[in-house]
Amino acid sequence: MKRRYASGLSALTFTLLAALSAGLPLAAQAQSDAVKELAAPPPIQLPLKPSPEFARFPRYTGTLGKRAIVLRLGPKTDDPSGVHGEYQFTDTGEVILIAGDREGDTLEVEESNDGTHITGNWVGKFGPDGVLQGDRMNVDDSDPQPFDLHPLAAGQPSPAVGARPAAQGPGQAAVSSRPDAQASASATAPSSSSASSAPVAATHAVGGVSNLTIGD
Repeated sequence: MKRRYASGLSALTFTLLAALSAGLPLAAQAQSDAVKELAAPPPIQLPLKPSPEFARFPRYTGTLGKRAIVLRLGPKTDDPSGVHGEYQFTDTGEVILIAGDREGDTLEVEESNDGTHITGNWVGKFGPDGVLQGDRMNVDDSDPQPFDLHPLAAGQPSPAVGARPAAQGPGQAAVSSRPDAQASASATAPSSSSASSAPVAATHAVGGVSNLTIGD
């Protein structure tokens, strides 16, 4: 009887130990996941916005391809030759992150439009006056687009972002976009006495805007 009772206690003890040991990995895993979640950086919000971290960096303004941009570029704190920052298109406000290296006057950086995937490469040089010039290419080094950026002095305002040219009427747009048409119109314009009675033909401007595509 005593042996059977002791045997029952042993079986119960092993059962409890097995249950506890089975629960420990689950508890440890849950704790590990919680720690990882706390340690992980916050998810990147899209579309990207100008970062306060880069607001104090030196600024450069100029063009990338045919579009105006403002570049903010500064040194990394954990890498002597590393640089990072962002640039922003002044027409749409789109922000692109960049990071890479500067060796002497040579700059080599990669860019990303979502903070995760590389969408292009930059290779350029700083001139004695601080002007940065070079080419921006796709990931496979295709479709090079020149950039020409000039440093902004401290306190000098950056170009306005999202500015659009003032709207014009169809006739005004046609004359301003075609100087030859303007001269022809002046030569054939009716006199003031007949202008009030002669019908005026409607004119429509025909043109397009060339935009740079930054990666997929």
